[in-house]
Amino acid sequence: MSFVDRRIETRPSSGEAPFKLNEVFFSRTDKRGVIEAGNYIFRRVADYDWPELIGAPHKVIRHPDMPRGVFKLFWDTIKADKTIGAYVKNLAKDGLYYWVFAVVVPHKDGYLSARIKPTSPVFEEVQTIYETMRLAEEQEGLSPDESAEIMMEWVRSKGFEDYDQFAAHALCEEFKARDAALGNPVDETLLALARMLDNAQVLVDQTEGLVKDFDAMHTIPHNLRVIASRIEPAGGPVTVLSQNYGSMSREMSDWFAAHVMGENSTFATIKSTVNTSLMVQCITRMLQECDQQLSMERRALGEIDMAHERAVLKQIVNDQLDRKRVGQEDVNREADRIMHACQVMHRQFLGLSSTRVLCKIESARLPESGETLSDIIDQLGVFQRRISERLERIEKLSGDIRIHEK
Repeated sequence: MSFVDRRIETRPSSGEAPFKLNEVFFSRTDKRGVIEAGNYIFRRVADYDWPELIGAPHKVIRHPDMPRGVFKLFWDTIKADKTIGAYVKNLAKDGLYYWVFAVVVPHKDGYLSARIKPTSPVFEEVQTIYETMRLAEEQEGLSPDESAEIMMEWVRSKGFEDYDQFAAHALCEEFKARDAALGNPVDETLLALARMLDNAQVLVDQTEGLVKDFDAMHTIPHNLRVIASRIEPAGGPVTVLSQNYGSMSREMSDWFAAHVMGENSTFATIKSTVNTSLMVQCITRMLQECDQQLSMERRALGEIDMAHERAVLKQIVNDQLDRKRVGQEDVNREADRIMHACQVMHRQFLGLSSTRVLCKIESARLPESGETLSDIIDQLGVFQRRISERLERIEKLSGDIRIHEK
């Protein structure tokens, strides 16, 4: 062993195990969680010899400070053949601890876990909620399911719909903090996906607001017909025009609901799909860094076949890229659908506006129409402008969340 290796591997007698910010390590297990392979950094940080790691259960590095509820989330997710990311405190052989942000990816007959050193403000918050979970498990006898629910309540309190959204956000924040600390260039791809995720949430809010605006507007043509019936003969022009207005606005609302938010649309999943793309991008970057570090390994990896492990990493990266491509296609298809719907509705609004103007003209001709009838027609104008502005925002947001391949 060279002097450099000895200097790097010098370990303190207590506290945190040496794990540098620019390092990435991985391990691979079978379906039972038995370790089958890993890279040198994994062995070094955990402070085990290869014969002690290979064939051992992965829980050999589990730290007692970790709440059981977190591992409940872990296993429920990966057993469903889904990827998960989480903060984990591990225990080295010599008693030192080390925190990681770990991503676990199901692969063929087992799982691959890649880890980076966490440093973001999110990490600080998570340590607090983990301590709350652990104390509740110890002092109140909470089951892993009950403990996991504490985590989920905290996730929802932070504005995330589910754990997947939180994990993608957290991993993105870790890469941003890591790049800043290491002086790396800003990862524009991650930032772009994070902006798309924000836009996807605004898109959801705007579209839900549009439906509410239509619902609120539906009562106005009815009130207009009631007042018109008192001041003009049955079947008079204002009554007929208000009926037409109500019918047209209802048709527009129903059309939008069917073509944008209907059961044949994946509009409701746009946000989760963009979120998945963000997570996949982070995972891909982490695995590619693992491969780069493995390609530079010059130390013995025991009985581990380095070429085979690099092939496994490459295959998982390709699988993730395929997953990302499918997600991009879904997002773009739905964005195009929404933009088309907005364009159609803009054209229909021209007819709606013309009808409102005719109502205004006819009401002015009526004797004793008073200000009430005119005020109601003006309310229609206010709603139309609000809906038109929403349509413009929705169309722009839909264009912004389209994912363009570079």
